[in-house]
Amino acid sequence: MALSFDPFSQLDRFAASVLDSVRAPRLMPVDLFRDGEQYVLHADLPGVDPGSVDVDLDGSQLTIRAQRTADSREGVRWLARERGAGQFLRQFTLGEGVDLDKISASYESGVLSVIIPVSERAKPRKIDVESRDSRQAIDA
Repeated sequence: MALSFDPFSQLDRFAASVLDSVRAPRLMPVDLFRDGEQYVLHADLPGVDPGSVDVDLDGSQLTIRAQRTADSREGVRWLARERGAGQFLRQFTLGEGVDLDKISASYESGVLSVIIPVSERAKPRKIDVESRDSRQAIDA
């Protein structure tokens, strides 16, 4: 069985690690969906200290920030170090159909969950239809 050696893969990995350490803030993957009368946002933040998670609302701009510190063990020889450290940032512009005063957030098992309720004004509603079936006599 012949092993293939790609000299550029190590160069790629090195370049990515150098560029990765310079780049900030990092992007966090999210899922966003509507569940009945609320929007649910799940953001992956594994290894983040819950005390560093910050969710702000400025007008209709929702901002999520978090910080993951690098493992600073001394006397170890790192064989792979792919989990990035630094600041994570994500921003969302919320539409007019949400209740900004009732947004809530929780962090559990490395996942930030933000619940964004739909405003009463934006909820589906039934509109009554009036009927004028009675006939009126017309005088000529």
